Amino acid sequence: MTTHLTHWGAFEAKSDGERLTQVRPWSGDPEPMPLIGNIASAQHHPTRIDQPYVRRGWLENGPGSGPRGAEPFVPVSWERALDLLSGELGRVYREHGAEAVYGGSYGWASAGRFHHAQSQLHRFLNCLGGYVRHVNSYSLGTSTVLLPHVIGDIGWVMQHATAKAVLAEHSELVVAFGGLSPKNAAVSPGGVSRHNMRTWIAAARARGCRFVSVSPLRDDTPAESEAEWIAPLPGTDVALMLAIAEVLDAEGLADKEFLRTYTVGYDRFADYLRGTVDGIAKDPEWAAAITGVPADRIRTLARDMAAARTLVTVSWSLQRAQYGEQPLWAGVTLAAMLGQIGLPGGGFGHGYGSIAGVGEPARVPVPRLPQGRNAVETFIPVARIADMLLNPGRAYRYNGQDLAYPDIRLVYWCGGNPFHHHQDLARLRTAFTRPDTVVVHDAFWTATARHADIVLPSTMSIERDDYGVGEGDNLFFPMKALTRPHGAARDDYRMFAELAERLGVGEEFTEGRSVGEWLRHLYEQWRSVQSRAGHDLPDFDAFWASESLTLPVPDPEQVLAAEFRADPDRFALGTPSGKIEIFSAMVDSFGYADCPGHPVWLEPDEWLGGAAAERFPLQLVANQPRTKLHSQLDVGAHSQSAKISGREPVRLHPSDAVARGLRAGEVVRVFNDRGSCLAGLVVDDGVRPGVAQLSTGAWYDPDPADPTFCRHGNPNVLFADRPSSTLSQGCAGQLTLVEIERYAGVMADVTVLRPPATEAGKSD
Repeated sequence: MTTHLTHWGAFEAKSDGERLTQVRPWSGDPEPMPLIGNIASAQHHPTRIDQPYVRRGWLENGPGSGPRGAEPFVPVSWERALDLLSGELGRVYREHGAEAVYGGSYGWASAGRFHHAQSQLHRFLNCLGGYVRHVNSYSLGTSTVLLPHVIGDIGWVMQHATAKAVLAEHSELVVAFGGLSPKNAAVSPGGVSRHNMRTWIAAARARGCRFVSVSPLRDDTPAESEAEWIAPLPGTDVALMLAIAEVLDAEGLADKEFLRTYTVGYDRFADYLRGTVDGIAKDPEWAAAITGVPADRIRTLARDMAAARTLVTVSWSLQRAQYGEQPLWAGVTLAAMLGQIGLPGGGFGHGYGSIAGVGEPARVPVPRLPQGRNAVETFIPVARIADMLLNPGRAYRYNGQDLAYPDIRLVYWCGGNPFHHHQDLARLRTAFTRPDTVVVHDAFWTATARHADIVLPSTMSIERDDYGVGEGDNLFFPMKALTRPHGAARDDYRMFAELAERLGVGEEFTEGRSVGEWLRHLYEQWRSVQSRAGHDLPDFDAFWASESLTLPVPDPEQVLAAEFRADPDRFALGTPSGKIEIFSAMVDSFGYADCPGHPVWLEPDEWLGGAAAERFPLQLVANQPRTKLHSQLDVGAHSQSAKISGREPVRLHPSDAVARGLRAGEVVRVFNDRGSCLAGLVVDDGVRPGVAQLSTGAWYDPDPADPTFCRHGNPNVLFADRPSSTLSQGCAGQLTLVEIERYAGVMADVTVLRPPATEAGKSD
């Protein structure tokens, strides 16, 4: 058996050279994940892209011609495809400049350090003069902008999060706003060697630690926690947090010495809590009317938090919503009021249960492919791609800056699927009609590939040599190719090397190295740096022959902000004041009505307490799926096993199903004014009444006559393409209002499980 790595775990496999004949989770993983079952079944699925393709209208009539997503593709040779693409790249850079090329290419792609698709693309485009990039992510774009104003850089908060082993030993109470989702903690960019979420939670519980899960979904926290479940109306967490803060303030339970020494702006916030500003005290009775959580329970929870070593943790899901800054900021504020930031087992966390790497002690950095310098300064917040494509030149505001969208003529995407991540997919589909040319590298016919002009087939990680390690993980794996490539697929490096040669920058891109030579060069270069830091690591040949390499971890017992607590002057935070900013003068100075200078309750446009709920009385929670990472390998056997009549499952509380005359296993229509999708019904009392849960990840399968209708179950047809706020311009794809009814229409096939229409023999 040979060991390999995916974003959701290491695995062992046997191969006959063509396909994987046996796959099992890595023997060293204490909590192996069934997602491994998607790999072998997906490798030669009919939706694998077997050779280069060009959309017929683009091929026959040139850039910008014909409807993307509706026309058949024409298979072409590699020589023809690369000639066409190099010619188009040359034209766009020559006639419009580098600022007309969008190369953000957001997406997880595959595990592996060298063949990281986005890095390969960026290196290539930088050789041509640069590209318009994106900043932040769909997962935590709001956090990335807000936290530097409040407590520090998002990378510092996550990479130096208090170690799970420390929490297991010291925490007495964990209050998890948004839960501690075991399915989300199963994945991490680059891979996971040893899944351990259930292990550390079970150890903490056995020692007597209590868990409180604040979420509309009971299973957002693993059973090992034996958590108390508090289920406020979705989108109202900040009101609950404010009421807890009000109790701490009113009853003298806030740590005034900590607030004086380590924070700024508490008095401004306290005036808001007490009602001095608006005449409304944010007490438990006020919050109960908004959240549905009884006032007595709020008051008791506040007192329990003050009496114990308490970790306040906020999941990424809460900031993926309109006004998503507010619960995140309030979570930091609560932790500061308790005075336990920097103490083992207490303080603040962001991302426990959102990804595997949070709570893993920081390890030494690992090799990476240099991307060169991007000569283009223009960027967009990643979730504003449709706005950019539809509105070239339009002004917008972001994090204190006044910016304008560029005029994009060519979009280049490698290893990502915006038709998974983005909201209002019909609008995104319209946006994708604007550029002259859309280029996609992918292994599969995803919705993004189907909306491209030039489609180049990429290898899967099992079909190429690489090495990899997950964020926060300390096991570095050689990743030897397990099979030959599917069809005529090539790795991105080879594609870009041949394109670069055609465009006169071949030597700059490759530096004369093959893939194997790059792997050795980057490893030995990294090994030399680590040697100077006192770390004795094996040479490349020894590493390549091994199963894995254990990386040094400087502080296995790390505690977030422990140094800051010990000496706030010497170890000042990365905020403007160097302290925790409960009130931010900088954010306040921006004058954004949707994100003022301290945490507040702002009523969302779509929530169960608002007028819109009269027409659409169910709050849809679009969380991450259990059976795949985002939309990756949705065609795999494990992902397909969870479908109902070929559709993504949607969960409803029994009372909501009965009220609509619905039965488990039926195909239902989920809809609002923006769109609709089909889903298979699951009836589950682990969902709060009034809530529907439909995970993202089903490949977008639009009805040809109505792109707002997805026949497969992609919830992003239902969401508005609105930012969380002017400050962050982040993704708000977690919550929306819908209604659900039994589907009475014609049960159309799910077409994305087979390749798009092609026209053979018309090109070469």
